[in-house]
Amino acid sequence: MVNISNNLGTISITGDVISNVAGDAATSCFGVKGMVACEKNSGAWQLLRRESMSKGIITRTNDDGSASLELHIGVDHGVNFTAVGRSIMKEVRYKLEKSTGVPIRNVDVYIDTII
Repeated sequence: MVNISNNLGTISITGDVISNVAGDAATSCFGVKGMVACEKNSGAWQLLRRESMSKGIITRTNDDGSASLELHIGVDHGVNFTAVGRSIMKEVRYKLEKSTGVPIRNVDVYIDTII
């Protein structure tokens, strides 16, 4: 949870909110099929539906009030992984900082599967 305070009061932003905004930003990028999660029993990757998208994102809050994210995604066959990764990092950082005001320290993108 990240707290933003000023003279009017304090706003608390949970990791779920950050994960949902990040998932929406990431899946809107070209070449991204969706967020993925690994099933613990079988080890197979599963493409997540929109309502459970945050399972493919790990959010950590840092001591300085910033957030760090780890995104697990599935991409289209034939896309440039480097370009997709950079696009996701820029888009997620921009949308999170603009909509929540939370500074983003880093966004790590893991391409777990090609669909």
